[in-house]
Parts: sequence; structure tokens; C-alpha cells
Amino acid sequence: MRTEDVDVVLPCLNEAGALPGVLGAIPSGYRAIVVDNGSSDGSQAIAAGLGALVLTEARTGYGAAVHTGLEAATSDVVCFIDADGSLDPGDLPRLVAEVRMRGADLAVGRRVPAERGVWPWHARAGNRLLAGVLRRQGLPVHDIAAVRAVRRQALLDLGVADRAFGYPLEMLIKAGRAGWQVREFDVAYGKRAAGTRSKVSGSVRGTARAVRDMARVLRS
Repeated sequence: MRTEDVDVVLPCLNEAGALPGVLGAIPSGYRAIVVDNGSSDGSQAIAAGLGALVLTEARTGYGAAVHTGLEAATSDVVCFIDADGSLDPGDLPRLVAEVRMRGADLAVGRRVPAERGVWPWHARAGNRLLAGVLRRQGLPVHDIAAVRAVRRQALLDLGVADRAFGYPLEMLIKAGRAGWQVREFDVAYGKRAAGTRSKVSGSVRGTARAVRDMARVLRS
């Protein structure tokens, strides 16, 4: 692998309909690491057929899948993005440049809905509440880091322990406490690919589960 290459970790749970578009949009020089978290729709075979490195994480949970991908990555800077087609991998080079060239410790995307209805009210409300807590703690963010770029070893050293939906919130909290330079950029947030469903915002129950996980992180 060339030194300019960047690994992109994509946690995956039944994203067969989205993977061709998402993996096809991965920038040149970036390697996709798809971490399957129990798919039953053939996502693993599709990702492998499209050239991604495919890993399996038997422990259920967003954080478990993300951490497995982080451990497997070999590039100095690693990116993370959802595999459902709602976010554009074309935004990743801008985040990577902030880390590699402009001194950021962590670059994150702030989701901006591309059209009405793509971000349900219950998910926006939970995100707004948590981001407000972070800003009161001095971290200049308005979203819970749905897409991000960070130096691999620095993130490992940060010691994020949550293996569920609380992972990105714990990462931001610990980054703030460590004095990291965190920079946030607007990224378009669109419709998921046909046949896919958000594990968080796709239902009130999913949002409630994510908020529960994140509340646990806040209490700890």
C-alpha cells in the first residue's frame, strides 16, 4: 500500500442495495474495508465482488464493527462512513486534508439534508440534544460525527470503549478532553439506497436505542 492511500471503514448490516453505489464512489487511492455485522442479504459477497476488503464482526453493535475496521486498517489516516448510501464518499478527501495538511486531529461531517424527509424529526431531535451537550463542554460540533477522518494510532490511543451506538459520542467526548483540534464541515445527507434502512433514524425505536446507548456514555 502506498503511503498516500487511506483506509475507509464502512460498518455494514444488510446494505446490499447500497454497496454498489457507495463502493463505486470511493475516491481513487482509498481502500474500502467493509465490516459486516450480521448481514443476511448477501452484503459480504457483493462487497468482496466489488473489491472491498471484507471483515466479519460477530459482536452486534456499530462500535464493534467500527473498531474491528480500525484495527484492520493500515493507513496513517482512517475514514469512517455509513454504507447505506446516505453520505457521499467524495467528501472524504476534504476531511483527510484537514488532518494531514492543516493540523486537525479529527475532521467530521455535519449532515445537511439534501431534501425534505431524509432525516426524521426524532433522529434530528436526539442529535441536536447531544450535540448541544458537547458544545457546552467546549467542542465545536453540531452533529455526532456520522462521517469522519482521524489518525489511526491516535484514535486507538484514545481508548474508545463503547461497542454500540455510543461509539461516536464517546469518541467526541474523549477527543475534547484530550484537547484535540476538531473541525466540522457540512456534508450532504441524502436518501438511503432502495432496500436499506437506517438502524438509528429508520424508526423511533432505533433512535431510542441509540439515545439510550449515548446516554450511557454521557453518564460514564
